[in-house]
Amino acid sequence: SEGEVWIDGTAISQLPEAERVRFRRERIGFTFQSNNLVPYLTVLENVQLMLQLKNGRLTPADKDRARGLLVRLGLENRLNSLPQQLSGGQRQRVAIARSLVHSPSVVLADEPTASLDTERAYQVVEIFANLIHEENKAGIMVTHDLRMCQYVDRVIQMVDGKVDTELNQREEILEFISCA
Repeated sequence: SEGEVWIDGTAISQLPEAERVRFRRERIGFTFQSNNLVPYLTVLENVQLMLQLKNGRLTPADKDRARGLLVRLGLENRLNSLPQQLSGGQRQRVAIARSLVHSPSVVLADEPTASLDTERAYQVVEIFANLIHEENKAGIMVTHDLRMCQYVDRVIQMVDGKVDTELNQREEILEFISCA
């Protein structure tokens, strides 16, 4: 409710509304709990949509990047499928590709594993974390599942809306989880 948010040297709260919208579209990737895929677009079209919004058109390099991310995420046989033809884990992987395809500075993930079974949740977060590290991006994940802490570099735990200073280090949380 207070303070400033700076991304790549830009104080985004000080930007006019139109510039904030453009900044979010170009420099921030989002993965939501509900995926928010466009139901009438194919898997490939859903991912390419972010590039079209950023660039206004698709280049051959854009198409290659979208296809390459989907292949990395194990979706090479689903490129022409519609979202309703996919499992929950497959839809989440499409959302991950969409959040990374335009090379944002920051990727925000809101409960990306909430609708997945435990095994699929681990797979999705591991792939997501690896891609963020490989592309040297910042990632922020909000989750209630402390088991996902093993895939992140730093943990900040909130308790009743406040940062918990007693248990906010990744190693302490992992130790806590292994004892539970």
